[in-house]
Amino acid sequence: MGKCPIVLDRLGKDIHAEARTLRAQGPVTRVELPGGYLGWSVTDYAVAKQMLVDPRFPKNAKKYWTPLVNGEVSMDWEMITWVMMENINTRDGEEHDRLRRLIGHAFTPRRVETSRPLIEKIVGYLLDDLEAAEPGEPVDLKGRFTYALPAWVICDMFGVPTEARKRMLQGAVANSKTTITPEQAEANLLQWHEAMTELVATKRANPADDLTSHLIRAREDDDALTDDELLGTLHVMLGAGSETLGNVMAHAIVDLLANPDQLELVRSGKAEWEAAFAETARKDSAVAQLPFRYAAEDVEIGGVRIEKGDLVMIAFAGIGRDPKVHGATADDYDILREDKTNLSFGYGPHACLGRSLATLQAMVALPALFERFPDMRLATAPEDIPPQGTFIMNGYDTLPVFLH
Repeated sequence: MGKCPIVLDRLGKDIHAEARTLRAQGPVTRVELPGGYLGWSVTDYAVAKQMLVDPRFPKNAKKYWTPLVNGEVSMDWEMITWVMMENINTRDGEEHDRLRRLIGHAFTPRRVETSRPLIEKIVGYLLDDLEAAEPGEPVDLKGRFTYALPAWVICDMFGVPTEARKRMLQGAVANSKTTITPEQAEANLLQWHEAMTELVATKRANPADDLTSHLIRAREDDDALTDDELLGTLHVMLGAGSETLGNVMAHAIVDLLANPDQLELVRSGKAEWEAAFAETARKDSAVAQLPFRYAAEDVEIGGVRIEKGDLVMIAFAGIGRDPKVHGATADDYDILREDKTNLSFGYGPHACLGRSLATLQAMVALPALFERFPDMRLATAPEDIPPQGTFIMNGYDTLPVFLH
């Protein structure tokens, strides 16, 4: 008889403890998701890397996830957005490549570098805003800096009007939470969809030099996008472009403040800021468990048999600390670590489009923050910082610090 599935903690109270529990069961472990749906979680670096390029594990739930194909999945399931959305994260092969080409040009390293002046300007504004905080007052650095920066940048890239940004971004944040009720999930999806529809209508009436207008032109000129694909692309880009980098930068700040010797390495020039960011990305991937892939056929992998139609999650946060790769120090933050091997930005056809943009933002923001506030310290012990409240993302709900 097989082992009982491990029920994923929907609160995400300790992402890494859960990853260790999963890994102890083997490279690929049977898990239970909210709603009672069963699947598999991959915590092994080598197995995950193999799976991320294996065409037997596509991402289109509507074609390959047996419960959905058979009409057995409730449409008010709190994670329904992840399987029903039509975008580059739920498409494979030529369909995926077509969608990726439409937006990929905006994220080439050369094009990203042209965003540096804008990023520097936003960072300066956010730091000035933080400077105005009352002395001795704890400040939420996630809400006011690590999340605010990428949210601002991605909204500018897609031409989101200032007055619409709060609704847009609230929907993205709520979509990653696995603690909300099915009713709340349905209401969030509805309001988020309405906000995206309003953005498209605004850009159709007043096109500009932004990515939303570009996607609309592709839809109307070449019939390259369906309406659902257009909205789905906006959903994934605005959500991923804000939440993921915000999480990694928050972890980087905690890593540095909790390890003064490591902070001194970058301050003294003995280590590069890019190395500090890369080590955090390894140690604390922005994503804990990425939904979803599905077995297109029966597959033997990682010592288990995954049956056709089964759901699979990649445990990126756990994979970054795989002891088979990083040994006994896998949990340690070590900027000088020579091998920072990880999959935190994905691998293969679905690798993160925004890696260059994320790195540039971090390389502008982190040095500027620590230079402006050299006496900054955590307002609570690292282990007491509240988690985000989801098993999908690996982040903090808030990041309280004293700036002075």
